[in-house]
Amino acid sequence: MNKTSLNLAVLAALPLFYSTVSVAETSSLDAIETIQVTGSRINRTDMETASPVTVISAELIAQSGYASVEEILSKQPVAAGMNLGATSNNGSGGSATVNLRGMGTNRTLVLLNGRRMVASGTGADSSVDLNTIPVAMIKSIEILKDGASAVYGSDAIAGVVNIITKQDFEGTKIAADVSETAQGDGTSGGVSILHGVEFAGGNLVIGAQFSERGKIIQADRDHVEPGCSSFIPEGTLGGKTPDGQGGFKKREHCYDFTQDSYAQTPNELFSAFSSFTTELDADTRINADLMYTRRESNQQMAPQPANIDLLSAKLADKYSQLFADTDGNVAQELNYRRRMTDAGPRISEQVTDTYRFSLGITGELESDASWDVSVTYGRNDSEDKVQNSIHAGNMEKSIYANQDLWFSGDALSRDFLASQGTMYTETNKGGNEQFIMAAGLSGVTSFDLGYAVGIENRFESGFYTPDLITQAGESTAAQQDPTSGNYSVQSVYGEVSMPVNDQLSLEAATRFDNYSTFGTAVTWKVGATYRFNDEFMMRSVAATGFRAPNVAELYGGNSGSFDYLDDPWGNAPDAQILVNYTGDLNLQPEESESFTFGMVWEITDGLSSTLDYWSFDITDAISRLNVQNQMDNCFAGQQQACDSINITPAGDLSDMTSVLTNVGSQQTSGVDWNIGYRQDSYRITLDTTYLIEFKEDGINYEGTIDGNMGGYSKLKANFTVDYNLTDAVTLAYNAQYIQGMDGNNDGDKYTTDDVVYHNVSAAYEVNDQWRINGGVKNLLDTDPEYVPDGNDMNTIPSLYDVVGRTFYLSTSYRF
Repeated sequence: MNKTSLNLAVLAALPLFYSTVSVAETSSLDAIETIQVTGSRINRTDMETASPVTVISAELIAQSGYASVEEILSKQPVAAGMNLGATSNNGSGGSATVNLRGMGTNRTLVLLNGRRMVASGTGADSSVDLNTIPVAMIKSIEILKDGASAVYGSDAIAGVVNIITKQDFEGTKIAADVSETAQGDGTSGGVSILHGVEFAGGNLVIGAQFSERGKIIQADRDHVEPGCSSFIPEGTLGGKTPDGQGGFKKREHCYDFTQDSYAQTPNELFSAFSSFTTELDADTRINADLMYTRRESNQQMAPQPANIDLLSAKLADKYSQLFADTDGNVAQELNYRRRMTDAGPRISEQVTDTYRFSLGITGELESDASWDVSVTYGRNDSEDKVQNSIHAGNMEKSIYANQDLWFSGDALSRDFLASQGTMYTETNKGGNEQFIMAAGLSGVTSFDLGYAVGIENRFESGFYTPDLITQAGESTAAQQDPTSGNYSVQSVYGEVSMPVNDQLSLEAATRFDNYSTFGTAVTWKVGATYRFNDEFMMRSVAATGFRAPNVAELYGGNSGSFDYLDDPWGNAPDAQILVNYTGDLNLQPEESESFTFGMVWEITDGLSSTLDYWSFDITDAISRLNVQNQMDNCFAGQQQACDSINITPAGDLSDMTSVLTNVGSQQTSGVDWNIGYRQDSYRITLDTTYLIEFKEDGINYEGTIDGNMGGYSKLKANFTVDYNLTDAVTLAYNAQYIQGMDGNNDGDKYTTDDVVYHNVSAAYEVNDQWRINGGVKNLLDTDPEYVPDGNDMNTIPSLYDVVGRTFYLSTSYRF
């Protein structure tokens, strides 16, 4: 792809995934059905509003071979930073998330049919696990690329993802799919059934889906460099390895942890869903939907690296005296490290059950206004385990009692480790619960003023209970306390939309939220559209937003983390230093301002374009002070820096603590551009996002990449061509472009290259009932870019393809 020409494309995304109906094209509003567009609660006749919205159809999802909602969203140019997905092996808990604009997964609101989804990770989570939403039930996905707190409340700072399900379906549809990489691994597949029938005067839809994702080992990919860890299977004492004759020598090798770690994590998903819609009378309609998803997933990492400080006085002289200095003195403690291959790899397993039920009643009044009341309940329960965990306390006792065995360098049997209580299965439990009651009224007055008003009452709770050994600090992993808490919020909102004349329309919204935790928040938005003619329209929105602190942030107990830090005092030469992370009940909400300005242009018959500038500014962001900076400032004599992370001017780091607080900030801006051309037999689209600025806590990240923040490419684009070869055969080509970025690994600067992923597919309509679809993702088997400080596999797996060329095939039959 020509880099110069792409750099001329500085802007984002929309119209060809749906058709629009202009009010000017009909003389009566009664002649067309009114709809509700994501980002507004006012029923309207025109999809084009002041806010930019991208709509992804079920047809596009099937054509592209997407197996999950996360895969769909992470490929959009509007996504940035990092998110969790199929290739997130370390610490993902099996969840999948979306990160619009790279502003954080907790700043993107996920809706299901316009109503909130329950958080659904592994306990006290703030994000929706997108695995809980089966692809088979999706009719379309709408992405609102604008702040929408004035409409939806908290979390809608970066935008909104609204997943619309199939609720008006008749007949039966059976579908199956399978995929496999060019190297013959990662085999995945699924089956689904959807059945719709007239029932009790309405439409009843029921469905089920089962899918299974296969594993891939990191070492099975050529682009993955062998790992090198100082924790080795034979163990080290005082940094030296056993020499086989009862002594110790300088360590000469390291351990390759990629042999046991997953590049693609396996999971099994089972989902059952149903919706029922009927008219109670001529003016009243009821809708109910029910969804249940069970996820069984696992991740695998190298065996536990055990790190034990042994008291020299408790060691036999034949060992301790080997570490005496020239004066015959031995350090009070000697550090023992061992890669516990004897126990086996760490296998994290999660079983999560997510339930959601929503019931809504809508009605029409004589004034043509409509009312609605709804109740939504969601619950998520999880149990996650880590097999082959190591009990540090029991391991220390066993070492003292069996020194010759532990210091021999020989392998230890699992039976021995079990008899010593050294290995165990860590078991943690967690969950989330949500209950919402809402009522609203909307309509259009005699002078064409559209309005919507309503109230909501929402309750959220969450908990996470770590294994008792972890709580006691007896694990080789960091100590962690339980988390448990809840809050409620009562809300009132109002929205208006008014045509000033045939060309200019104005809209505004405001919302009042009262939280049981911190008090009140008021947000607003104002927008305008100006239609110069039937072909060209300009639009703009200014809005404020907020994100309320969630359960984990408010009630999170101490959670230790061994972070890579430099001790300026030199007391802790080990690069990994324990930091205690805690929440804070006194947290206040984040506040934001957003602005968009753009145009929608029907250039000529079949050729259309949208162009939108956007900017977001977040203040009082919930964040943590930079621990390394505070350590350095404390060393320089700033007592306030010492106090901020609970360390001493003398360098005592034993109780170093990082508390969440409202100290962060974030500013980002850019341009979205979409251009598309459509004729009878083909369709061409170019969807582009150009990032002008991304600054967090005063540091600029635009055009950069690293393992903590992820990737903030200045230019991302999707180019798609669909061609109807015959009435029965459709061919498609897609190119995903990611511009190269700059990185800095401990002072060593590097730059990633531009990357283009090529994807092809073909669909064959055997007849009116039977469809076959197949294709290849990453056709040229493009390797991920090397990121030396990447978060896994020396890259960013959520940004680059670490799996390689993948073939997929699907078929569906409807009768």
